Amino acid sequence: MGTVETLTTAGIGAGDEVVVPSYAPADAAEAVRRAGAAPVFADIDPDSLCLDPAAVAATLTLRTAAVMPVHLFGRRADLAGLRAVAERRGLIVVEHEPAAPLDEHARRRQANAAYLNARLRGVVTPATGAGIEHSYRTYVVRIPGNGRPDRDAFARALRARGVRCSIPVQTPVHRLPAYRRELWLAETERAADQCLALPVDPALTPRELHRVVAACNALGGLVPEAA
Repeated sequence: MGTVETLTTAGIGAGDEVVVPSYAPADAAEAVRRAGAAPVFADIDPDSLCLDPAAVAATLTLRTAAVMPVHLFGRRADLAGLRAVAERRGLIVVEHEPAAPLDEHARRRQANAAYLNARLRGVVTPATGAGIEHSYRTYVVRIPGNGRPDRDAFARALRARGVRCSIPVQTPVHRLPAYRRELWLAETERAADQCLALPVDPALTPRELHRVVAACNALGGLVPEAA
């Protein structure tokens, strides 16, 4: 059953609100609209880049009917935290797209990501640790700037060195013309300004991985963010 059908089967439609992330593709917000409900945007957790349960709790109104997390870049959203927030208000949690099980390609991406995590010095690598499930469908780092080149300049420098890279979310959904809202989502804005996707494809060779590390590290080490 698709997301729209799940919402409509649950009786969600006109007059209802569904909380979705703005730092994500617009698909989730579009599914909410197709069900007849209104998308409401909440901020993200800075580590997972997925919906932050505390931010979701702050957006709830009497019209809120559901919370729709998006598992982003292969990192799972905090479903336990989101369900705890939802259950206190009698809401449902609808995953926009359930996280895919790990396969051989995902395991190769994880191995490549582990190589990058251990060696990159010029970027902020994805958070890792016990209990963090990440398939690295996209390997996303942060370029915080602070006196070094900003994210876009960093990306141009990497491309000039032969390293493929891309901006994973060009524009947060709440700033797109079709969904524009006058609100400030601090972590969403920060991620939109800082995040960059580096290659982590299963077919990458050790030489190609080394090139990514060498190019990033050549651009300088991290500069602590100003207080």
